[in-house]
Amino acid sequence: MPCGEDWLSHPLGIVQGFFAQNGVNPDWEKKVIEYFKEKLKENNAPKWVPSLNEVPLHYLKPNSFVKFRCMIQDMFDPEFYMGVYETVNQNTKARVLHFGKYRDVADCGPQQELDLNSPRSTTLERQTFYCVPVPGESTWVKEAYVNANQARVSPSTSYTPSRHKRSYEDDEDMDLQPHKQKDQHTGARQTGGSVSGLQWCGESKRLETEASTGQQLNSLNLSSPFDLNFPLPGEKGPACLVKVYEDWDCFKVNDVLELYGILSVDPVLSILSNDERDTSALLDPMECADTAEEQRVHSPPASLVPRIHVVLAQKLQHINPLLPACLNKEESRTFVSSFMSELSPVRAELLGFLTHALLGDSLAAEYLILHLISAVYTRRDVLPLGKFTMNLSGCPRNSTFTEHLYRIIQHLVPASFRLQMTIENMNHLKFIPHKDYTANRLISGLLQLPNNTSLVIDETLLEQGQLDTPGVHNVTALTNLITWQKVDYDFSYHQMEFPCSINVLITSEGRSLLPADCQIHLQPQLIPPNMEEYMNSLLSTVLPSVLNKFRIYLTLLRFLDYSISDEITKAVEDDFVEMRKNDPQSITADDLHQLLVVARFLSLSAGQTTLSRERWLRAKQLESLRRNRLQQQKCVNGNEL
Repeated sequence: MPCGEDWLSHPLGIVQGFFAQNGVNPDWEKKVIEYFKEKLKENNAPKWVPSLNEVPLHYLKPNSFVKFRCMIQDMFDPEFYMGVYETVNQNTKARVLHFGKYRDVADCGPQQELDLNSPRSTTLERQTFYCVPVPGESTWVKEAYVNANQARVSPSTSYTPSRHKRSYEDDEDMDLQPHKQKDQHTGARQTGGSVSGLQWCGESKRLETEASTGQQLNSLNLSSPFDLNFPLPGEKGPACLVKVYEDWDCFKVNDVLELYGILSVDPVLSILSNDERDTSALLDPMECADTAEEQRVHSPPASLVPRIHVVLAQKLQHINPLLPACLNKEESRTFVSSFMSELSPVRAELLGFLTHALLGDSLAAEYLILHLISAVYTRRDVLPLGKFTMNLSGCPRNSTFTEHLYRIIQHLVPASFRLQMTIENMNHLKFIPHKDYTANRLISGLLQLPNNTSLVIDETLLEQGQLDTPGVHNVTALTNLITWQKVDYDFSYHQMEFPCSINVLITSEGRSLLPADCQIHLQPQLIPPNMEEYMNSLLSTVLPSVLNKFRIYLTLLRFLDYSISDEITKAVEDDFVEMRKNDPQSITADDLHQLLVVARFLSLSAGQTTLSRERWLRAKQLESLRRNRLQQQKCVNGNEL
C-alpha cells in the first residue's frame, strides 16, 4: 500500500490498492472513503491538500487529491459509468479487472483492449453537479484560506502558466514524458474512442467527453466564449464539474460544500471530443444544434472547467475560516465557550465601531448588529421566522456614504453583494435564474445566492425613470425575497420555489420602495468633509485581531439556539395586554411580533440563549426610540416616511 504523500499526489494508486485486495467485493469502496477520512483527521492534514480556490489550475497535478469550496449552481442528469471493466492483452490474452470509479477515461494500456461484453463488467450511476466558487465571498475570507493552506505545489509539467487557457492536447509537447502521452492516445484510438462513460457499455448517451477551445468552438459556429455561469458579475475562480458517487440526494442547488476528491483534466478527453463532434455532424441539423449546445455546456474544456471526482463531501454551515467548520461537534465546544466568555467587550467594541461607521448614530448601530446576526431559523407554514430586513433611511444622497458603508460590511461578513438600484440595472440585470432547455442547464441570476449572504440594496442611486417589464419582474423578485425569503426560479412552464436566508439591508434617502421588517432613520452626529478618508481611517485604526473577533462574533451568534421560558412568555403576554389597555392603538399583534424578534436578536447579541426580563425591557426601549425618531422625521418632512 502506498504511503507518505502518495495519498495526495497519487490517490488513484491508493484506490487501486484497495480494489486489488478486494476485487469486485463492494467493500473496497467503503475502505477507500474510510482511508481518506482517517488521513484528513491527521494533524493539519486538510491544510496540506491543494485547493482549487487558492491554487491556479495549471499548478495542480492531474489525478492528484484536491479540495474545493463551492456552491452548487446546477445539477445535471445522472450519468452511467463502468464501475468495473475488463481489459484483454492482445498479445498474451491475459485479462485484468479495473475500477472505473473516480475516472473519466478507462485505464487502457497500448497493448490492452476493453472487453465490452465481459460478464464481470458492471455499470453504475453517479451524479454531476456544476459548482462555482461561493458567490460574493469576501476578500478577507479568501486571504485567510490562502494563508492557512500549506500545500506545496509547482507548475504542472503538462500545463504551463502562460498558456493555462488552452486545451490540454495543445500542451502535449510540454510533457516531460511525451511517449507515455502518445501511448495513452493510441490506446484510446485502438478502442474506437469508446473509452469513456456510457460509451464503455454501448449506450448512446455520452457520459463525459470534453469540448476543446478555440477553433473547435468556431467550427460549431459557437463564437461566444464559454460562459462559466457565475451568479454575480466580476466573480473569479474556477467552475468545476463535480462527480458525486455517494449520498447525492443529501445535496441541493445553492448548498455550499467543501469537497475532497481527485482532479481530472485528462488530455485524452479533448481527443474524444473531436470524435463526438464528427459523429454529431451526421445528425439532423436542428438536432445537431441542440446536441452541440448541450454538449458545449455539459462537456466544457477541462482547461476551463476541471472535473473533481468526489471522495468526501460535506455541507458547510458557514464559510468563515476563523471558526471551526462544524459548530455542533464536540471538539468545537471549547472554542465556542471560550469565545462566549469574552463576548461582552467584543459587542461593546463592535457597537462603537459601527457607530463611527454610521456617522455617530449609536441607535442605528444597535439595529445594524441585530440585522447582521439575524437568520431564518424556521418556517411556520410559508412565513419565515428570524428574518430581519433593515431599511436604513436618511442616507445622504449623491454621497459615497453608502458605498463606504458597504465596504465596512464587506470587512465583517464572509459573503456579500451590493446591488446598485438604478433604473438601468433594474431593467437589464438578470435577477432570477432560469432554465435553458436547449443547453439543458440553469442560467444563474443575481439572486442565486447561498444562505447567510448579506445583500445590500443601494436605493440612493435611484433616479426618475420608467421600469419596463423585466424591471417590474426584478422588483417583484426582490419583494418576494424580502417578504418570504424565497426566490421563484423560472422553468418556463412553471416556477419553482427555492427557500433561502439572505440578510437584506436597504439604504435609501426616504422610506424604501421595498418592504422592510425594520426602518431606522439615520441621524448623523457628524458629516466628514472627506468620506473616503474618514472610512479608511476607521478601518485602519482597528487592530486585525479585533476585526477578527467582530467576524467570529457575527458568524457564531447566527447559530446559537434560543428559547423563551414559560415564565417570560406569561410576562410578555401580560405586558402586551397592559399596553393595549392603556392605549389600544399603541401596539398591534404585528408590533408584538416585531418586539419579540428584536428581543431575540438583542438577547443573542449579548450571548444569552433565553429571553430575560431585562432584555425584554431593553427591546421595548429600542423600539420606542426608533418609532419616535421616525415620527419626528415624518413631522419634519410631511408624509415622506
